[in-house]
Amino acid sequence: MTRPCIICVAITGSVPRKADNPAVPITIAEQVESTHEAFEAGASIAHLHVRNDDETPTSDPEKFARLKEGLEKHCPGIIVQFSTGGRSGAGAARGGMLPLGPDMASLTVGSNNFPTRVYENPPDLVDWLAAEMRTYQIKPEIEAFDLSHIFQAAAMNRDGRIPGQLYIQFVMGVKNAMPVDREVFDFYVHTVKRLAPDAEWCAAGIGRHQITLNEWCIAAGGHCRTGLEDNVRLDRDRLAPSNAALVRRTVELCGKFERPVATVAEARAILGLRPAA
Repeated sequence: MTRPCIICVAITGSVPRKADNPAVPITIAEQVESTHEAFEAGASIAHLHVRNDDETPTSDPEKFARLKEGLEKHCPGIIVQFSTGGRSGAGAARGGMLPLGPDMASLTVGSNNFPTRVYENPPDLVDWLAAEMRTYQIKPEIEAFDLSHIFQAAAMNRDGRIPGQLYIQFVMGVKNAMPVDREVFDFYVHTVKRLAPDAEWCAAGIGRHQITLNEWCIAAGGHCRTGLEDNVRLDRDRLAPSNAALVRRTVELCGKFERPVATVAEARAILGLRPAA
């Protein structure tokens, strides 16, 4: 298989620095440095959150602006993808950084359960976030926690709320949401190909499932997400020393299945993004 595989690195999550792995970057400077290392290892998309000084998540546009500026300086051409997830704000605050014009932003088109709460994505908020992304020419990355989210994304694509080619990410392994199941994964891929034949797709596996989903995606012709946001271990006995180490592991899997790793220029072309400035 000669189709390039796009690697997305999710460098930090929205929970405090994990005590068992101090490699998780928190400050803007740490995030820029960690992303630069992952970029050099083969990542072409950076999925981004930002934190307050006390490490709590925030949607502060000023912090996103500083992070975007740092990445564009030190990682030329990297695809900047902002998170609009609910842990860093409520309502319209979740999209307050979108006027900064990142290349991409995450968009979850329906609600689902998380380990201790409901991840709420009501229709009016989803429509508003999608409208903001259209206004600022940002490509949504659909985060599908459930089969219904794939159908909803396809419907929004047909009626123009999400224009152009879809990019859909299956999120598997979150407690109380979709578990890691090979038959479900295969059905997700089949459903995307049936409803949106020109769509690109990837998957994120949480915790120990990260490498499993990486392997399934690479073997099936999709793209990959890795990084310390989702998983802090290389294997059962070893902590990941950096985001770059997890990217290198994914690059090795690409080699196993004879998939070339997409350059930033190739990733932008595959996803229909404007060339890097």
